[in-house]
Parts: sequence; C-alpha cells; structure tokens
Amino acid sequence: MVTLPFQLDPTTISIIAFLGVTGMIAALLLLFDNSGTNSLEERLDVLAGKKASAGDQEQLNVTRDTFHLNTKSGFAIVAHQLMERFGNLRLIFAQADIPLRPDQFLGVVIGSGLAAVAIGLAANAPIPVYPVLAIIGATLPVCWLYFCRAKRFNKFAKQLPGAMELIARALRSGHSIATAIKVVADELPEPISKEFNIAYEEQNLGISVEQSLKNLYTRMPNLDYKFFAMAVAIQRQSGGDLAEILDKIGHIIRERFRILGQVQALTGEGRISGIVLMILPIALFFAVWYLNSEYVMTLFTDEIGRQMVIAAIVLQILGAVTIKKIITIKV
Repeated sequence: MVTLPFQLDPTTISIIAFLGVTGMIAALLLLFDNSGTNSLEERLDVLAGKKASAGDQEQLNVTRDTFHLNTKSGFAIVAHQLMERFGNLRLIFAQADIPLRPDQFLGVVIGSGLAAVAIGLAANAPIPVYPVLAIIGATLPVCWLYFCRAKRFNKFAKQLPGAMELIARALRSGHSIATAIKVVADELPEPISKEFNIAYEEQNLGISVEQSLKNLYTRMPNLDYKFFAMAVAIQRQSGGDLAEILDKIGHIIRERFRILGQVQALTGEGRISGIVLMILPIALFFAVWYLNSEYVMTLFTDEIGRQMVIAAIVLQILGAVTIKKIITIKV
C-alpha cells in the first residue's frame, strides 16, 4: 500500500477533481477538433463526394443539428463527434426521445458525477469512496436514458394491437396501406403516432413502404411489429387479405400481454425479494458507516478488507444476474 507523505483535505481533493475534469474535457476537445483541415483537402472531399459543396452546405446549415453544432459550444462539438463515431448513440437518443441534445446530456453526465463527489465531500466520506461516487453519479443519467428508452418501447408495444386493428379497418374501408399508416399517426397517441408519422413522411419523400417500415423497426425493435412489417412486404409481393392477417396479429399480441400479466403476478414475490437483497447490503454499509465510521474504514485500509469489498461487489453482481434469470420468463 502506497502512503502519501501529506494529508489531503477536502478542499485540495475538490480542486484536484476540478482540474482533472477540466483536463479531460480539454483533451476531448483536442481529440475531436477538425479545424486543421486545409482548403485543398476540403476541395478533394467535395470532388470525392464525401463533403457537400459550399452551396449545398449553406442549405444544410438551416437544419437543426447543424444549427446546434454551429453554436461553437465545446460540449456540442464533442457530442456531435461522438455521435458520428458511434452510430448507436444517435439511435439510442432517437429511441429514447428525450428533450435533451447530446451536448446537453454530456453536460448532465459530468455535472451529475461532480455533484456526487460534492455530496461525498459534504458528508466527509473516506477518500476511496470518491471514485465510486463519481462513477455512480455519472451513471445515473445514462440509466435514466435507458429507462426512458425501455419505457417508450413498452408503451409502443402496448399500443401496437390497437394500431393493427385500426389499419385492418382502414384497409377494409378501401384505403391503401400508406393511408392506413397515416390514420394511425393521426388517431393514436405517442409514441406510436410519431413513429408511424415518420414512416408516412418517408413514403412522401419517395421511400418505399417496405423500406419505411423497416426503418421504423430499426427505431422500434419490436418482434410483434416485425411480423406486421413482414406481412405487409409479403402482401405487396404476392397478394392476400392483409386485414385478416393484421386481425390475427393483434389477437396474438393481446393474448401474449394477458399471459405476460399472469407471469408478472406470479413472479412479483421474487422481484421484490431481489430488490430487497440488492439494496440491503448497501443500506447496511451506510448505516454502520454513519454510526461508527472507523469500524467501516477497516474495509479500505486493510488488505483483507479491500479483498472482501471486491468479493462482495462481485457476489452482488452475480446475485443480481441470477435473480434476473430466474424471474425473467419469455412469453
């Protein structure tokens, strides 16, 4: 164990943490800075088709994403470059449909991590706890993002049977599949109305019905919706009564939700037990630390104590995964 020749007070720790975060942001800005591209390289990119010309770029600048990027915000530049390098980030933001831009969300992540460290400083927590608090604080907005994404997926799945029946009735009344999609966009609430409206607008721009429905599946990867998209593609190629197929798909989805509700009721005790078993050790640790901090500090100052902490974290993760596997029943 390495011992420091001096004692760090909370003020010094906060200053070091601030400088470290500032240096990290500066490093990201330098990493994703593309200002060094000269005019010759830009002209070659235009000729190769990798970059829009000056006239096209002026038209492109009126779009929302480019407008936000041209604000010269450091977070906006970093977030835009991250979205370009990691395409899944853009898809996750589109699926979650949160009221934040990527640069704003990046600021929330960093601010949440610093807030967690500030809470640790106010509570006079031990020094080894600060990195854990920073990671937990930075992880909370990401968990919220995925929670919004999962919530939107579930709401879309619950609205799908009604959409199938509405499309089937529209087809029986003589409407085309494109008009039926517009009816869903006009009559049903979000998120299914927004997603079907995007698919309808894509058709107006010249994209085929099959491709627009495929793009919707990319944004909303739902297995029941995949059956609908496949049924539409097969019907347009070989014919058939699409309205009857959609009625059967809607009936199957409703039956699956009924069985899933029964499964949720039967596994409720296991889910509550898993939550209690996961929270109880953490709550007990903070309670003992509040009552007798010196007793808990042995876990961080002694080598055997640190091994016990690592073993406890690993066992907690294994227990959570095991309980999740037991109570998760696919329907």
